[in-house]
Amino acid sequence: MDRPRSVGIAWYEASDYPRIREVMEEAGGLPESYAAWLMSATQVEREVSRSGVAVVRVRLEPDAFLAWCRARGVVPNAKARTDFVLDAG
Repeated sequence: MDRPRSVGIAWYEASDYPRIREVMEEAGGLPESYAAWLMSATQVEREVSRSGVAVVRVRLEPDAFLAWCRARGVVPNAKARTDFVLDAG
């Protein structure tokens, strides 16, 4: 299977992070602090980039994401975040 040329990654602004954790079904799976999330996300981004795949940051704004979930009848969770990023790309 060929490796993709680019991959999207959900990206949060520091000011949105508390709300993101509030609305996600599995918020416990997200780091408690934005700083911890940012460190982890940056590491993933770096590792993927090193493999030759371009990383595209897709901003996930809480209210827009919730509206997207409602329109599709899906629960705001990790799968929905992935699908949101794919739709945005």
